[in-house]
Amino acid sequence: MVRVEDINMSYRIYGEGYPLLLIMGYGSTMNLWEERFLRSLSKKYKVIVFDNRGMGETSSGHMDFTIEQFAEDTYELMVALKIERAHVLGWSMGASIAQELALNHPEKVKKLILYASLCHPEIFPPEPKVISRLENTLGLPSEKGYEWLRLIFPADWIRSNQDRIREIFHRSLGSMNPNSILKQAEAINKWEGSCNRIPFLQHDTLVIDGKDDLILPSENAAYLASKLPNAKLVLIAEAGHGLMFQNPDKFTLIVNLFLD
Repeated sequence: MVRVEDINMSYRIYGEGYPLLLIMGYGSTMNLWEERFLRSLSKKYKVIVFDNRGMGETSSGHMDFTIEQFAEDTYELMVALKIERAHVLGWSMGASIAQELALNHPEKVKKLILYASLCHPEIFPPEPKVISRLENTLGLPSEKGYEWLRLIFPADWIRSNQDRIREIFHRSLGSMNPNSILKQAEAINKWEGSCNRIPFLQHDTLVIDGKDDLILPSENAAYLASKLPNAKLVLIAEAGHGLMFQNPDKFTLIVNLFLD
């Protein structure tokens, strides 16, 4: 735990080497990162994961929940941990945070990985039923969990990979405050995007997603990559928003090759 801005931020470090900062997405905690992915990366890098404001063991503070504020929280975490510069990987909402971090503090970011990302939420939006299912915090945890699975994985993959799903989600994800999740959703909806600013980003950037992403249709990743001057686009067939879990070895290999 470390004091960051107006919050106490919970974090975890795996391995040694050049710093690699992972920024979690909407509605979850650092416990969700794919274990095989963390184990592999920590053989070469000092991997830092953390709970965003109001999630897990990180307090909510009194400042507004915005993508820009989450980026400042991340910057201040790097300062508190004396990390001068790091590779940065953000997933979904975490990728929007990573963009703001790179735009506002470019000296802190070496290589940038934007996984399941976009530069504006209204250009290629998900279907309305996807949004309503994503933002629904009512119901039993088991029901919400199943709804979430249907959003991040293609239906055919769910039917064929029940054992893998149990393997992924055997662990506790920790505290996920419904009020904080709603405030995160509001932060996503209020974000004005980065489409007009990211052409100025000079960082080597990997933009990666599954072609069958329901939450952030992969057209967003392609459009985002087209706006970045030094971007590589990778779209994985028959994979969704949960690409990291569906194809952990392929995902890890692509990330490692990009960072090497």
